[in-house]
Amino acid sequence: MNHISFIPRAEIFRVLESGAARHEKLRLIADICRINALSSIKLAGSGHIGSSLSSMDIFVFLYFEEMNLLRLGVTHPGRDVFYSSKGHDCPGQYAVMAAAGMIDDEKLQQLRRLGGLEGHPEVTTPGIEANTGSLGMGISKGKGIAIAKRLRGDGGRVIVLTGDGELQEGQIWESLQSSAHHGIDNLWAIVDANKVQTDRPVCDVLELKNLEAKVRDFGWTVARCDGHDFSALDAAFRLLKNASGPKMIIADTVKGKGVSFMETIDGGLYKWHSGAPDDDSYERAINEISGRLHAAFDTLGISKPVFRPANPAISTAYPVSTERVVAAYGEALLELGKRREDIVALNADLSADCGTRPFEAAFPGRFIECGISEQDMVSTAGGLALSGFLPIVHSFSVFLASRANEQIYANATENTKIIYVCNYAGVLPAGAGRSHQGVRDASLFGALPNCVIAEPCCADETKQLIEWCADEAKENCMIRLSIFSSPGPVKLPDDYRLTAGRGVMLRDGGDGVIFVYGPVMVFEAVKAAELLANKGFSLRVVNMPWLNRIDAGWLAEAVSGCRAVFALDNHSPHGGLGDSLLNALSETSLIQSRTFRKLAVDDYPVCGLPAEVLAHHHLDAEGIAASVAAATTEGLSPLLTSS
Repeated sequence: MNHISFIPRAEIFRVLESGAARHEKLRLIADICRINALSSIKLAGSGHIGSSLSSMDIFVFLYFEEMNLLRLGVTHPGRDVFYSSKGHDCPGQYAVMAAAGMIDDEKLQQLRRLGGLEGHPEVTTPGIEANTGSLGMGISKGKGIAIAKRLRGDGGRVIVLTGDGELQEGQIWESLQSSAHHGIDNLWAIVDANKVQTDRPVCDVLELKNLEAKVRDFGWTVARCDGHDFSALDAAFRLLKNASGPKMIIADTVKGKGVSFMETIDGGLYKWHSGAPDDDSYERAINEISGRLHAAFDTLGISKPVFRPANPAISTAYPVSTERVVAAYGEALLELGKRREDIVALNADLSADCGTRPFEAAFPGRFIECGISEQDMVSTAGGLALSGFLPIVHSFSVFLASRANEQIYANATENTKIIYVCNYAGVLPAGAGRSHQGVRDASLFGALPNCVIAEPCCADETKQLIEWCADEAKENCMIRLSIFSSPGPVKLPDDYRLTAGRGVMLRDGGDGVIFVYGPVMVFEAVKAAELLANKGFSLRVVNMPWLNRIDAGWLAEAVSGCRAVFALDNHSPHGGLGDSLLNALSETSLIQSRTFRKLAVDDYPVCGLPAEVLAHHHLDAEGIAASVAAATTEGLSPLLTSS
């Protein structure tokens, strides 16, 4: 198979109308959905494979066998409410929803695209009951929905799917305790216990021993079964049906189930957690599943299932270079570890994404894998800092900055020094959706009086920045890092040396100046300056890695001769570089006779391909140029007219 293909819903009808036994029909539907989930991820260019496949049989059993949802409809007050708390298995859920007729087949070809299916569940998709993707919240939210049903007298259950890795989040255990205390009889939880989180076995990261006993001690009724055996799932639901209080089914599953080579862990690491399969792996996977389907259809005496090629894909074209600031960061962290024995690195189950694997391999005694437990990780770092070590804390920006914000604040009040490295900062990559896009982190850290916030634009600046934070900074530091491959290499002056509070001019101009940071926004700003130059407007581009520290003398030089000043933030307009620049310009009277405009992510970030998301937020080169043109045409310069 040399192209991406999907199996249409009509084949589901053929299965349901066949002479197969009840649970055999579910098995065939699950394999059809496995093909469609894999194809949607392949077409999107990203997505979560392993957990979509491990959850697939659970999804199929719930929608086609256990829940009343298809019979009553998605708006009926007495329906069974279901959602996945972990959320990254949504390609599997979408495939089953399409098989059940809840969403159109064509929608599966719009995974992770603007206006299509979100990379993590959003209630904008009919039939999705809650926004998820930020782990640990699902059972608590389910408890609220279950209480609402009870208050209104509505029937139906609330069923929440979680992952076994997700159980490391503290809120899970708060919700288990309170749900039992309040006797929430209509609340069910299912654990997709596939034994692997991200890319490592759960037992190697943070093992939850005796899970059944723990949950029972919290007051839940518990059953355990094979999550790929429909008869076993059916028996587990029947067993718990009349039990009082909340109920949990621990469903033992296999990550990547249904594709043999995606079920294995190689060298201690699982490689199919996220990302699209390459062409060869995709073809092998589809051939393996379709081979089973063909054999089963032959046994039933019906013709082989029909495959339909995908419509021409929306272009994924966006310039990507080989430079990744995360890789440069990992190299620099390793070098720091070699010369400073006081450095301890902490990670929240994202070691590969955060670039900490080299340090982990070299200094296992000074590397702490905290699992999916950001608050615990940050407070552990606080204890290390009080004891004379320099902790460097790593996670995705949105989780680290917000989930552990109170712990970060408490650490800061102790006047110790900790370095927080917030990966996945900004709007890109946007495929995972707003639960993963870090556009609030600078505002949260910026409220700390003793914290420097910075984001590098290239590999060289990344190495200089982590060295400055470790060796020169006297206060806490927060480093924003983009995990998106740089659109193009940013060329800094050969003699560039990172200096606190100061940036560097990348392109000269006299009609206006734009301050910018990070690999994506610097790339787009330089392109915007080139577009404006073609229209007769000269825009100065200044790389400014310091988001909340500005040298007043340098700033006067940076804006000299320019009547229009712009700040470009890969962040909310609140609490980013724009606010810091505006304050500095006002405090030094440099704002006089100048106009100032902030360009930023001015709404909740959207999900989609890089180019379409930047364009949506007017943060691509064309959008930046248009914003500069509009501002200067209105207030300053006759050189530009609206295009």
